[in-house]
Amino acid sequence: MKKRIIIPTIVIVVAFTTLSFKGDFFEIAKQIEIFTTLFKELNMNYVDETTPSDLMNNAIKGMLEDLDPYTVFWNEQEVEDARINNSGMYTGIGASVRNKDGKMIIIEPFKDFPADKAGLKAGDQIVKIGDITIADFDGDASELLKGASDSKVKISYLRQGKTETTTLTRGAIDVHAVPFYKLINDDVGYIVLSKFNQKTTLETKAALEDLKGQGATKIILDLRGNPGGLLTEAINIVNLFVPKGESIVTTKSVIKKYNRTYKTSKEPIDTEIPLVVLVNGRSASASEIVSGGLQDLDRAVIIGARSFGKGLVQRPKPLTYGTQLKVTISRYYTPSGRCIQALDYWNRDENGDPVRVDPKEYNAFKTKGGRTVYDGGGIMPDIELETGKFSPITTALLKDQAIFDFATDYYYSHQLTSWEDFSFTEADFQKFLSYLKSNNFEYETETEKVFEEALRKAKTEKLDKDIQASYTQLMSSVDQAKEKALVEKKHEITTLLSDEILKRYFYRDGMYNYHIINSPEIIEAVSLLNDENKYRKILK
Repeated sequence: MKKRIIIPTIVIVVAFTTLSFKGDFFEIAKQIEIFTTLFKELNMNYVDETTPSDLMNNAIKGMLEDLDPYTVFWNEQEVEDARINNSGMYTGIGASVRNKDGKMIIIEPFKDFPADKAGLKAGDQIVKIGDITIADFDGDASELLKGASDSKVKISYLRQGKTETTTLTRGAIDVHAVPFYKLINDDVGYIVLSKFNQKTTLETKAALEDLKGQGATKIILDLRGNPGGLLTEAINIVNLFVPKGESIVTTKSVIKKYNRTYKTSKEPIDTEIPLVVLVNGRSASASEIVSGGLQDLDRAVIIGARSFGKGLVQRPKPLTYGTQLKVTISRYYTPSGRCIQALDYWNRDENGDPVRVDPKEYNAFKTKGGRTVYDGGGIMPDIELETGKFSPITTALLKDQAIFDFATDYYYSHQLTSWEDFSFTEADFQKFLSYLKSNNFEYETETEKVFEEALRKAKTEKLDKDIQASYTQLMSSVDQAKEKALVEKKHEITTLLSDEILKRYFYRDGMYNYHIINSPEIIEAVSLLNDENKYRKILK
């Protein structure tokens, strides 16, 4: 009976919504009618029991997957998650968690919030929340951690092979956009900007004014690892350092109403203070608007590695039943006219992967003062440092959680009393390499994918026996090259391991304090700011 009721409802919704579509109304109506009849026949006649919601969700995913990865369908909970992320406030236990393969792992308990006060640590596996076993729960188990302020929740968790239990009192969680700032050497203000939510400008402005009050005459704005967020907040951050009325970013689309130039609208805090912005391959979207805008206006020197290259603008569009479509509506362009987007999802190679522009085809643009800058996706720093880059092997280690898991083992086998005394030694690195081998860490390079595809084609052409020995030798050489890459990228890997370990003992405050003394990007930034002639020469 449920199946027979659901179809007419869809038909009625479709009949009304087709009126709002752009383009060829007949073709759209025709395709929706075909889909509706297919959905009906499949749902009513398929040999096994089907669930209408699952069929529809899969159909939606299939429709969107060949577009860009940022055009997505949000259910009611995902809409709420996005609202919370933008607001910077929610009620829960104060910890980030990872849900994968029926397991819930604590990634980071936030200092002085409920999870931290209850003694939960990074690496703890939550196995039960209240009376619900995580492995048996069908859905997003992290939602079980949320609830009304002052409500209690009982949690069972696995730590180093032992099951423990605790009871937490949920509370209001304040997610800071600026988790850390500090005065360096009595005159350099250092500000970490980790996200662009509704509190970003207020917190950055407060940090800037406080640092200037302490004596800062130069500023470092750290956007490394910042994935972006609200466009308006990015404009406002640039506005802190440039005059009112400056064009910061332009959006371009085939839909005219989305074509717009965003300008600064307020009086700045300081248009003269020397400014360095740090970026890396995980600085994206709004971070690239800030760094690209300040670079194109010759207002800051950019240091680090080329940013991610996410230059597509999304806007949430409300749908029925509290759901939304987050749809790409346009592209970002910096003041000089550079496109931030790195990958072309609308022109793909023979494997179906989005095309990346060849460096030989990068286009030159001019900053406000006449300096030459280039497109190609992302923001290329004025001073590029190898230490800021992320290699494929490093990315694979992060994806595999190898760095996270090793840091967990390190925490339970080492005693540390101060971040100042910490050093990740050569012996520690060798232990990490041994850890990877004992845990069968593997990752597949693009080279291996090509070789495997060649072998598959050889089999279809009956050539595989003749080339098998050469193939085996090639793959052996690739394995040796991958082991070599681990050693060659030691600094990258050690930096990430140090970050993860330091957070376990001293939270993010300890990690950031350690960065100030040991990060090559920060050291370079301080050195540049102390060399006024070099700083001015770069901007000219």
